[in-house]
Amino acid sequence: MGSKRKRTFTLITMAAILVSAMLLFAASASAKNLKNKGAFPYNPVIFVHGSSGSASQFESQAMRFASNGYPRTHLHAHEYDSTFSINTMADVHARLDERIDAILEATGADKVDLMGHSLGTYVSQAYLATPARAERVAHYVNIDGRTADALPGGVPTLALWAEHGIPGRAIVGAENVWLHNQTHVQCATSAEAFSAMYLFLTGKEPKTNRILPDFIGHIDLAGRAVLFPQNSGVDGAVLQIHEISGYTGRRSHRTPAAVYTIGADGDWGPFKAKAGRHYEFVLVRDGLDHHFYKEPFIRSDYFIRLLASPVGGGVAAEMDRDAGQSNLVIQRDKEAWGDQGVYNTLLAIDGVNIVNAANSPIVKRTTSFFVYDLGSDGQSNLAEPIDYYHSLPFITGVDLFLPAAAPPDARIRLTLMDRGGNGMMQVINLPNWPSTDHRISVQFNDFVQWDNIPAPGIH
Repeated sequence: MGSKRKRTFTLITMAAILVSAMLLFAASASAKNLKNKGAFPYNPVIFVHGSSGSASQFESQAMRFASNGYPRTHLHAHEYDSTFSINTMADVHARLDERIDAILEATGADKVDLMGHSLGTYVSQAYLATPARAERVAHYVNIDGRTADALPGGVPTLALWAEHGIPGRAIVGAENVWLHNQTHVQCATSAEAFSAMYLFLTGKEPKTNRILPDFIGHIDLAGRAVLFPQNSGVDGAVLQIHEISGYTGRRSHRTPAAVYTIGADGDWGPFKAKAGRHYEFVLVRDGLDHHFYKEPFIRSDYFIRLLASPVGGGVAAEMDRDAGQSNLVIQRDKEAWGDQGVYNTLLAIDGVNIVNAANSPIVKRTTSFFVYDLGSDGQSNLAEPIDYYHSLPFITGVDLFLPAAAPPDARIRLTLMDRGGNGMMQVINLPNWPSTDHRISVQFNDFVQWDNIPAPGIH
């Protein structure tokens, strides 16, 4: 009798394991079968960013498209210098012609789907004004930018508008959708925006508007290291990737997990990473190490952007530096709000919330904080933003003293809680590098799907 029960229990257990395995590999098998059956049924997508932007504003949407079966070959971003100091609009359009040529050749598709955000809507609408160019675009998504009295180039159009923006905007003849309680950049990166995009481009509701994790085996990480805002490669820099402790920010090993020499195009990767682990990306140049910290990656990501400035120049050069202080640049592709009551953003550095009505009113559309000790006087003043940085679009400056040491002797803890997150926390820990020869950039996800609080002993 006992032997019979044991055999029955074993059979039930094996069946449960088999069912779990089948469910676990269903999405992967489905994608492989689709590839084997022939061409992917939907058009390749090209995202065109806005002013001071990059492919970073497409990073989370690309992972949502991938979570719904889009292959890597069908997800692209078209980057350019939005200040037009190193390219003209004609240059941008010519390179877009070349990009579309290459994509159609590689995929066998007849047309592409085009998306533009902010200034990218001006770039895109001007592009579609040429009939021969519009002929190769099946759908166009206009994200919180230029209005129009008719469909751009006659191309079927979805126009997404942030509710917290100029009222009454529209593209005549398009499907105009207003995204509730969202602002300009959030309108490009939110899950709600994705749902509208996917339905418009495919004619079907997405299976999910979440970014599905892939914790089986390794994931690919790839992207570009570029100078802000020109989006030109950090030519000659060396990129090191280190696995780190999520709890302390300290490196787990003496040697990097990967090393890349950056060329003029800025490209690096793909790096075979472990899903759910914490990584530090370091751009090494003469006299300067630039450290980038992000939240753990949950699936393959090909649109990582490491935004840098020239050594001794660029926007970051205005920050006061001292061996006894750490300087931070904190970025997220979703605006921080400091004057919206219960919808306010909480972004704490070692327990001090740096977001307030002075530096992040909703009309400012703050996505980046330049945090340093103004005047290197060892004092903090959060009451007023730092004028230079606050005068720049999407950027503000915060006077906060953060002690540093060489080598680092303490942890800096950043905690983010925001609207739409149901109280969930995003936490990034990092060492207190001195600002004299180290820059630190912190990049939070523009989405939150669960608490991300590193624990002791957890990578």
